[in-house]
Amino acid sequence: MANRVTVDENVCKGCELCVAACPKKIMEIDRHWLNKKGYNPSRCIDTEKCIACGMCAIMCPDSAIKVEKE
Repeated sequence: MANRVTVDENVCKGCELCVAACPKKIMEIDRHWLNKKGYNPSRCIDTEKCIACGMCAIMCPDSAIKVEKE
């Protein structure tokens, strides 16, 4: 089992703070769709590279990100 980053896409506002905080640069904004609030949510693009540091979750002002360590 790999580390897991879960983004509550309906809470995420796409502020990009998680993108800036990720040391592995594996968080991005999904520009292909909008959530219920009309925002492009963030997502983890490579869980294999995730080190479960939790920086994305710490930086999220809406607590939309959950990090689980292997």
